[in-house]
Amino acid sequence: MDLGVTTLDTSSNYLGFRAHEVLARTAGDLLPKFRVSTKVGYFPGPDGAEHSLDPVRLRAAVEQAAKDLGREPDLVFLHNPEHSLREAAPHNQYALVQACATLDAVVAKGLCAAWGVATWDPLPLLSLIDTTVPRPAVLMVHAGLLARARTLDAADALTEAWGLEGDKVWGMSPFGGSTRTPVWDRIDPRVFLRDGSRLSRVQAAFRAAYHLPRVGCVAVGTDEPAHLGELVGALAGRVDERTVQEYRSLLRDRYRSQPA
Repeated sequence: MDLGVTTLDTSSNYLGFRAHEVLARTAGDLLPKFRVSTKVGYFPGPDGAEHSLDPVRLRAAVEQAAKDLGREPDLVFLHNPEHSLREAAPHNQYALVQACATLDAVVAKGLCAAWGVATWDPLPLLSLIDTTVPRPAVLMVHAGLLARARTLDAADALTEAWGLEGDKVWGMSPFGGSTRTPVWDRIDPRVFLRDGSRLSRVQAAFRAAYHLPRVGCVAVGTDEPAHLGELVGALAGRVDERTVQEYRSLLRDRYRSQPA
């Protein structure tokens, strides 16, 4: 909190489906001072985690989250709904509508304050969105320099379809899992900033993620306060929007040139 972080984001399936219990135990009396968001959609299965949009399972997962956290979450995301909508099937839209309606209902019941959709690949959702699909309060998408062209464009389209903007659109995984992967030694994200010389490559990559696609906040995973402080310091950087648009245009051209 000293760094200005006010929201903790987790998921029911993190840490072997123990994330809520671990967070409640670790944060202790501090937990009520934060906004807490979590995700539901993955469940323990015989071969590991399995995905489901079944309304009964989703409702039970939200109830269990509140129990394990010791409080109702401020925000519950429907986690990667596209994982159960991969194949073109006539019931896909119905399944999505029912899943969203379930989270709408748990909000009305007081089990959480709001609900959203967190999607790694928003493209399969686009053809299913119409007025019959309940509108989420927040959309979370993959953001940053490692996000693919079609993911960025689909995220923009989904954001527009749901009429979301600003802090109602979140980014996630701006470093693709780690700042220590070799890719961050090979590229210099400071080209995306007007005043990039003041920031490190990691800081520049984090700041650029707010424009790839345009999001109001970015969720990152870290257990190092110094690293978190470094990222907070990056928010002072000014992004060169023209460079961002040129980069996205190059990404689209590269995507179109690839064989089907």
